[in-house]
Amino acid sequence: MNQAGGRRFHLVLLSCLAAVFVWSAVHPHDYFTWFLEVLPAIIGTSVLLYVYPRFRFTLLAYTLMAIFMVILMVGGHYTYAEVPLGFWVRDALGISRNHFDRLGHFFQGVTPAIAAREILLRKSPLKKGGWLFFIVVCIALAISACYEFMEWGVSVATGSAADAFLGTQGDVWDTQWDMFLAFNGAIVGQLVLGKLHDRQLKCYL
Repeated sequence: MNQAGGRRFHLVLLSCLAAVFVWSAVHPHDYFTWFLEVLPAIIGTSVLLYVYPRFRFTLLAYTLMAIFMVILMVGGHYTYAEVPLGFWVRDALGISRNHFDRLGHFFQGVTPAIAAREILLRKSPLKKGGWLFFIVVCIALAISACYEFMEWGVSVATGSAADAFLGTQGDVWDTQWDMFLAFNGAIVGQLVLGKLHDRQLKCYL
C-alpha cells in the first residue's frame, strides 16, 4: 500500500476508534470503571498521534492496536463481567463465567508483542530469531504484570469501588490467568502473524 493509501487507512481506523469511544462514553455501567478501562486507549492513541510524524507502524500493528482499544472501550462501557457477547459465549459453550476479559488479556499479549517486535527490528541491532522472540514475549509479559500492578493499586486505594474494574468474577486466580493469557498471546501472535509482519516491514527495513 502506498503512502496515501496508508494515511487513508490510518484515518479510517482513527475515525472508527473515535466512534466507538463516543458510544462507550454514553451511559456506561459507571463512569469510574469506564475511565479506568479506557484510559490505556486514551494514552496509547495520544502517544501514537504524537509520534506519527516521525514513526509510523505497519498496518498490521495499527490494526491490532485498534482491535485492542475497541475491546477496552467495550469492556469499559459494560464492564468486562457484563459484556453481552461474553454472556452469549458462556451460554453457548456452557461455561461458568463471562470470558470477555480473557479475550482482552490475550490481546494484551498479541498487540504489545507485535508493536515491540516492530520497534526492536526497526530501531535496534536485534535480528529475527530466537532472541528477538524471547525478548518480545518478556516485554509483553512485563506490560501485563504492570497492568496487574495498576489494578492492585486502584483496588487498595478505592476498595470496593474498584470491584467492577477488577472483574475477577470470584476467581482467586484471575491475576495469574490474565498474565498467562497475555503470555500466550505474545507467543501465538508472533507465530501466527510473524510472516505477515515481516512482509509489511520490508517497506521500513
